[in-house]
Amino acid sequence: MNGSNASASKLAASGVAASGGPASSPAPAGSRIRVLLADDHPILRSGLKLLLSAEPDLVVVGEANTGREAVDQAVELRPDVVVMDIAMPVMGGLEATRRISQLGLGARVLILTVHAEEQYLLPVVQAGGSGYVRKAQADTDLLEAIRAVHRGEVFLDPPATKMLLEDYLGRVKAGAETDSYQTLSERERVVLKLTAEGYTAQEIAERLILSPKTVDTYRQRLMDKLNLHHRAELVKYALRKGLLQPSNEEGGG
Repeated sequence: MNGSNASASKLAASGVAASGGPASSPAPAGSRIRVLLADDHPILRSGLKLLLSAEPDLVVVGEANTGREAVDQAVELRPDVVVMDIAMPVMGGLEATRRISQLGLGARVLILTVHAEEQYLLPVVQAGGSGYVRKAQADTDLLEAIRAVHRGEVFLDPPATKMLLEDYLGRVKAGAETDSYQTLSERERVVLKLTAEGYTAQEIAERLILSPKTVDTYRQRLMDKLNLHHRAELVKYALRKGLLQPSNEEGGG
């Protein structure tokens, strides 16, 4: 018990909310937290709505059955917090989270997941999520998690925080703490190389037998992962990674 409280205190001091910590005080009257529930299971959604509706400082303003609906409703309803299932149809929960984050709506996204493995935690943070709650612990953790992310904190339970810290320290030791190249999919790496070489989205689409819109999606996703904002930055990155060879024909046409 003492160890658990100590962990919670350390996390709170660093701006990370820990599950199992002391209950937070409700928001002041008249400033209820507006929540959008996004889950493709109506029964679970109903249960979550019932749980939240019992709290005086929380109000459910909308529900979404797919990832695309979640993005559309986030734009329309402007919730404070979106509770998003990671496994959504039409558009996955991580992609929907990324879209909501990119739109700059100010909504905090809290991921619901049955997974606790490291490979699911890092993408949540990279997509712009403010934390996650395991579905098995939703009845005990969700209320505190919603309040925590609304305050601008990141909600992770101690085991998840430990995994993320271990991952970061491992990257530091390897000298790769700022290099996210390994997080790119094989298709994203191909799009990165071709874009850096000067191919247009239409030309890349023809080479890879994709639509230009799909190419744009890959390109935006890889630039988000690498924290790049312009094609010039992308070209410099590709050169540093050895994906391109500097031209020896600088004087030629």
